[in-house]
Amino acid sequence: MTYQTFNFSIQNNIARIELNRPDKLNAFSKTMHNEFYTILKTVAQNDSLRCVLITGVGRGFCAGQDLGERDPHKPMDLGKTLEQGYNTNLRILKSIRTPIVCAVSGVAAGAGANIALNCDIVVARESASFIQSFSQVGLIPDCNGTWILPKLIGLARAKAITMLAEPVSAQQALNWGMIYACYADDIFTLEVEKLINKIAARPTLALANTKELIEKSYTSSYDEQLDRERDVQRLMGLTHDFKEGIAAFGDKRLPDFKGY
Repeated sequence: MTYQTFNFSIQNNIARIELNRPDKLNAFSKTMHNEFYTILKTVAQNDSLRCVLITGVGRGFCAGQDLGERDPHKPMDLGKTLEQGYNTNLRILKSIRTPIVCAVSGVAAGAGANIALNCDIVVARESASFIQSFSQVGLIPDCNGTWILPKLIGLARAKAITMLAEPVSAQQALNWGMIYACYADDIFTLEVEKLINKIAARPTLALANTKELIEKSYTSSYDEQLDRERDVQRLMGLTHDFKEGIAAFGDKRLPDFKGY
Protein backbone atom coordinates (compact mmCIF):
# COMPACT_ATOMS: atom_id res chain seq x y z
CA MET A 1 0.00 0.00 0.00
CA THR A 2 1.25 3.48 -0.86
CA TYR A 3 0.65 6.65 1.15
CA GLN A 4 0.56 10.34 0.25
CA THR A 5 2.14 11.64 3.45
CA PHE A 6 4.19 8.70 4.78
CA ASN A 7 6.80 6.22 3.71
CA PHE A 8 6.19 2.88 5.39
CA SER A 9 8.09 -0.37 5.12
CA ILE A 10 8.88 -3.52 7.08
CA GLN A 11 12.17 -5.29 6.53
CA ASN A 12 14.04 -7.74 8.74
CA ASN A 13 11.27 -7.39 11.34
CA ILE A 14 11.90 -3.64 11.65
CA ALA A 15 9.03 -1.28 10.78
CA ARG A 16 10.10 2.11 9.41
CA ILE A 17 7.61 4.98 9.51
CA GLU A 18 8.69 8.21 7.80
CA LEU A 19 6.61 11.38 7.98
CA ASN A 20 6.70 12.61 4.39
CA ARG A 21 5.47 16.17 3.86
CA PRO A 22 8.89 17.83 3.71
CA ASP A 23 7.56 20.96 1.97
CA LYS A 24 5.45 21.56 5.13
CA LEU A 25 8.13 20.39 7.59
CA ASN A 26 5.98 17.26 7.99
CA ALA A 27 3.19 19.23 9.66
CA PHE A 28 0.06 17.14 10.20
CA SER A 29 -2.85 17.46 7.80
CA LYS A 30 -6.16 15.57 7.90
CA THR A 31 -4.81 13.10 5.35
CA MET A 32 -1.72 12.58 7.47
CA HIS A 33 -3.77 11.80 10.57
CA ASN A 34 -5.76 9.21 8.64
CA GLU A 35 -2.70 7.57 7.12
CA PHE A 36 -0.87 7.54 10.46
CA TYR A 37 -3.87 5.72 11.94
CA THR A 38 -3.74 3.03 9.26
CA ILE A 39 0.01 2.54 9.65
CA LEU A 40 -0.09 2.40 13.44
CA LYS A 41 -2.93 -0.15 13.38
CA THR A 42 -0.88 -2.28 10.98
CA VAL A 43 2.14 -2.10 13.27
CA ALA A 44 0.12 -2.80 16.41
CA GLN A 45 -1.31 -5.97 14.86
CA ASN A 46 2.07 -7.35 13.72
CA ASP A 47 3.48 -9.68 16.39
CA SER A 48 6.63 -10.47 14.40
CA LEU A 49 8.15 -6.98 14.69
CA ARG A 50 11.32 -6.52 16.74
CA CYS A 51 11.65 -2.72 16.50
CA VAL A 52 9.76 0.32 15.13
CA LEU A 53 11.52 3.45 13.84
CA ILE A 54 9.74 6.79 13.38
CA THR A 55 11.55 9.55 11.47
CA GLY A 56 10.79 12.50 9.24
CA VAL A 57 11.82 13.19 5.63
CA GLY A 58 13.61 16.46 4.90
CA ARG A 59 15.00 19.19 7.13
CA GLY A 60 12.53 18.82 9.99
CA PHE A 61 11.00 15.97 11.99
CA CYS A 62 7.55 17.52 12.40
CA ALA A 63 6.29 21.09 12.80
CA GLY A 64 3.10 19.97 14.56
CA GLN A 65 -0.31 20.78 13.14
CA ASP A 66 -0.56 22.32 9.67
CA LEU A 67 -2.00 25.72 10.57
CA GLY A 68 -2.64 26.35 6.89
CA GLU A 69 -5.73 24.15 7.30
CA ARG A 70 -7.10 26.49 9.98
CA ASP A 71 -9.36 29.45 9.18
CA PRO A 72 -9.22 31.90 12.11
CA HIS A 73 -12.48 33.50 10.93
CA LYS A 74 -14.45 30.27 11.42
CA PRO A 75 -15.22 28.54 14.74
CA MET A 76 -13.02 25.51 15.32
CA ASP A 77 -13.52 22.55 17.64
CA LEU A 78 -9.91 21.74 18.47
CA GLY A 79 -11.04 19.11 20.93
CA LYS A 80 -12.57 17.21 18.03
CA THR A 81 -9.30 17.47 16.11
CA LEU A 82 -7.46 15.99 19.08
CA GLU A 83 -9.92 13.19 19.77
CA GLN A 84 -10.31 12.11 16.15
CA GLY A 85 -6.66 12.61 15.20
CA TYR A 86 -3.78 12.92 17.64
CA ASN A 87 -5.36 11.27 20.67
CA THR A 88 -6.65 8.29 18.74
CA ASN A 89 -3.27 7.75 17.14
CA LEU A 90 -1.30 8.23 20.33
CA ARG A 91 -3.43 5.64 22.10
CA ILE A 92 -2.57 3.17 19.35
CA LEU A 93 1.10 4.19 19.54
CA LYS A 94 1.11 3.47 23.28
CA SER A 95 -0.56 0.09 22.71
CA ILE A 96 2.31 -1.10 20.50
CA ARG A 97 4.36 -3.53 22.56
CA THR A 98 7.34 -3.52 20.20
CA PRO A 99 10.08 -1.02 21.22
CA ILE A 100 9.64 2.29 19.36
CA VAL A 101 12.60 4.52 18.47
CA CYS A 102 12.06 8.09 17.30
CA ALA A 103 14.93 9.72 15.42
CA VAL A 104 14.61 13.51 15.27
CA SER A 105 16.27 15.73 12.68
CA GLY A 106 15.72 19.48 12.49
CA VAL A 107 12.78 20.92 14.36
CA ALA A 108 10.24 18.97 16.40
CA ALA A 109 7.61 21.56 17.29
CA GLY A 110 4.28 21.48 19.09
CA ALA A 111 2.50 18.18 18.53
CA GLY A 112 5.56 17.00 16.60
CA ALA A 113 7.75 17.33 19.69
CA ASN A 114 5.27 15.47 21.87
CA ILE A 115 4.69 12.67 19.39
CA ALA A 116 8.44 12.09 19.52
CA LEU A 117 8.52 12.15 23.32
CA ASN A 118 5.74 9.55 23.49
CA CYS A 119 8.09 7.01 21.89
CA ASP A 120 10.21 4.64 23.97
CA ILE A 121 13.66 5.83 22.94
CA VAL A 122 14.24 9.28 21.42
CA VAL A 123 17.49 10.25 19.70
CA ALA A 124 18.30 13.45 17.87
CA ARG A 125 20.80 15.10 15.58
CA GLU A 126 23.07 17.59 17.29
CA SER A 127 21.45 20.31 15.14
CA ALA A 128 17.90 19.32 16.11
CA SER A 129 15.67 21.23 18.51
CA PHE A 130 12.41 20.74 20.40
CA ILE A 131 9.92 23.54 20.92
CA GLN A 132 6.62 23.56 22.80
CA SER A 133 5.21 26.17 20.44
CA PHE A 134 1.57 25.99 21.57
CA SER A 135 1.51 29.23 23.56
CA GLN A 136 2.72 31.10 20.46
CA VAL A 137 -0.78 30.63 19.04
CA GLY A 138 -2.71 30.84 22.30
CA LEU A 139 -2.98 27.11 23.01
CA ILE A 140 -1.98 24.65 25.71
CA PRO A 141 0.40 21.72 25.10
CA ASP A 142 -1.40 18.63 23.82
CA CYS A 143 -0.45 15.14 22.62
CA ASN A 144 0.10 14.34 26.30
CA GLY A 145 2.76 17.03 26.65
CA THR A 146 1.40 18.14 30.03
CA TRP A 147 1.65 14.53 31.25
CA ILE A 148 5.01 13.46 29.88
CA LEU A 149 7.16 16.60 30.16
CA PRO A 150 7.05 16.94 33.98
CA LYS A 151 8.00 13.27 34.27
CA LEU A 152 10.95 13.69 31.93
CA ILE A 153 12.39 17.04 32.98
CA GLY A 154 10.57 18.11 36.17
CA LEU A 155 7.84 20.64 36.88
CA ALA A 156 9.97 23.77 36.78
CA ARG A 157 11.48 23.15 33.38
CA ALA A 158 8.23 21.76 31.96
CA LYS A 159 6.35 24.90 32.96
CA ALA A 160 9.07 27.21 31.65
CA ILE A 161 9.55 25.69 28.21
CA THR A 162 5.80 25.39 27.59
CA MET A 163 4.91 28.88 28.80
CA LEU A 164 7.84 30.60 27.08
CA ALA A 165 7.86 28.43 23.93
CA GLU A 166 11.65 28.56 23.90
CA PRO A 167 13.55 26.07 21.69
CA VAL A 168 15.45 23.35 23.52
CA SER A 169 18.54 22.16 21.66
CA ALA A 170 19.19 18.45 21.27
CA GLN A 171 22.17 18.72 23.61
CA GLN A 172 20.10 20.50 26.25
CA ALA A 173 17.33 17.92 25.85
CA LEU A 174 19.92 15.21 26.47
CA ASN A 175 21.33 17.00 29.52
CA TRP A 176 17.84 17.37 30.98
CA GLY A 177 16.90 13.72 30.39
CA MET A 178 14.26 14.54 27.77
CA ILE A 179 15.90 12.25 25.19
CA TYR A 180 18.22 9.25 25.25
CA ALA A 181 21.03 10.34 22.93
CA CYS A 182 22.30 13.17 20.74
CA TYR A 183 24.52 12.28 17.78
CA ALA A 184 26.71 14.46 15.59
CA ASP A 185 24.98 15.21 12.30
CA ASP A 186 27.54 13.37 10.15
CA ILE A 187 27.13 10.07 12.03
CA PHE A 188 23.46 10.36 12.95
CA THR A 189 22.06 7.99 10.31
CA LEU A 190 24.73 5.38 11.05
CA GLU A 191 24.10 5.56 14.81
CA VAL A 192 20.34 5.25 14.36
CA GLU A 193 20.81 2.14 12.20
CA LYS A 194 23.13 0.62 14.79
CA LEU A 195 20.61 1.36 17.53
CA ILE A 196 17.55 -0.13 15.84
CA ASN A 197 19.44 -3.24 14.75
CA LYS A 198 20.76 -3.69 18.29
CA ILE A 199 17.21 -3.46 19.66
CA ALA A 200 15.91 -5.86 17.00
CA ALA A 201 18.45 -8.44 18.15
CA ARG A 202 17.40 -8.16 21.80
CA PRO A 203 14.79 -10.37 23.53
CA THR A 204 11.70 -8.56 22.23
CA LEU A 205 9.17 -10.02 24.65
CA ALA A 206 11.34 -9.05 27.60
CA LEU A 207 11.66 -5.50 26.22
CA ALA A 208 7.90 -5.26 25.64
CA ASN A 209 7.16 -6.31 29.20
CA THR A 210 9.86 -4.01 30.56
CA LYS A 211 8.37 -0.92 28.93
CA GLU A 212 4.86 -1.91 30.02
CA LEU A 213 5.97 -2.33 33.63
CA ILE A 214 7.80 1.01 33.62
CA GLU A 215 4.70 2.77 32.26
CA LYS A 216 2.50 1.15 34.93
CA SER A 217 4.91 2.23 37.68
CA TYR A 218 3.46 5.76 37.54
CA THR A 219 0.16 4.52 38.93
CA SER A 220 1.38 1.59 41.05
CA SER A 221 2.30 1.37 44.69
CA TYR A 222 5.64 -0.09 45.76
CA ASP A 223 4.04 -3.42 46.65
CA GLU A 224 1.91 -3.55 43.51
CA GLN A 225 4.99 -3.09 41.35
CA LEU A 226 6.85 -5.86 43.18
CA ASP A 227 3.88 -8.15 42.56
CA ARG A 228 3.73 -7.25 38.87
CA GLU A 229 7.44 -7.92 38.44
CA ARG A 230 7.05 -11.29 40.14
CA ASP A 231 4.16 -12.32 37.91
CA VAL A 232 5.81 -11.22 34.66
CA GLN A 233 9.18 -12.71 35.61
CA ARG A 234 7.47 -16.04 36.23
CA LEU A 235 6.29 -16.00 32.60
CA MET A 236 9.64 -14.77 31.28
CA GLY A 237 11.35 -17.77 32.86
CA LEU A 238 9.37 -20.02 30.50
CA THR A 239 10.45 -18.26 27.29
CA HIS A 240 12.82 -19.39 24.57
CA ASP A 241 14.94 -16.26 25.00
CA PHE A 242 15.55 -16.90 28.71
CA LYS A 243 16.70 -20.44 27.94
CA GLU A 244 18.86 -19.16 25.09
CA GLY A 245 20.35 -16.42 27.28
CA ILE A 246 21.34 -18.93 29.95
CA ALA A 247 22.78 -21.34 27.36
CA ALA A 248 24.77 -18.56 25.68
CA PHE A 249 26.14 -17.43 29.03
CA GLY A 250 27.33 -20.96 29.77
CA ASP A 251 28.80 -21.39 26.29
CA LYS A 252 30.51 -17.98 26.44
CA ARG A 253 28.87 -16.84 23.18
CA LEU A 254 26.44 -14.18 22.06
CA PRO A 255 22.78 -15.19 22.48
CA ASP A 256 20.58 -15.69 19.44
CA PHE A 257 17.32 -14.23 20.68
CA LYS A 258 14.13 -14.92 18.74
CA GLY A 259 11.86 -12.44 20.47
CA TYR A 260 9.68 -14.98 22.26
